[in-house]
Amino acid sequence: MKLNSFYPVIMTQDLVASRAFYTEHFDFMVTFYADWYVSLRSGESPSFELALLQADHPTLPAHTRGNIVGGLILNFEVDDVDSEFERLKRAGLPIHQELRTEEFGQRHFITADPNGVLIDVIKMVAPSAEYAEQYDEETLNSIKSDA
Repeated sequence: MKLNSFYPVIMTQDLVASRAFYTEHFDFMVTFYADWYVSLRSGESPSFELALLQADHPTLPAHTRGNIVGGLILNFEVDDVDSEFERLKRAGLPIHQELRTEEFGQRHFITADPNGVLIDVIKMVAPSAEYAEQYDEETLNSIKSDA
């Protein structure tokens, strides 16, 4: 299979609140809007897309309608996680995991969207020696050059 695009679609009970959340706090722009579906594209990187779907829409199989996402975390890698933490905290977003640096090579915090979808905002940092061995060479070199 040749993929032309890949993006998550979040099923939501409140399309308007979800659209406002991603456009206001994460710089997504609306590329399509209907009262049941919204396509979003990152203002910073057009290759990053996200969509929102009204959870009870008839295009969904009947047995899945009304289900809200569980077990999903969106990872947003950024250049300056400390300033993003302060910005989103000031904006009143819930902080489910305070800003911290992990031995496995991330400085991050976790917030959530109006649907309860966790959003892990991450800056890759140099991992401890123990974890460095678990990365492939290209990825490790990329992390070290960015850190």
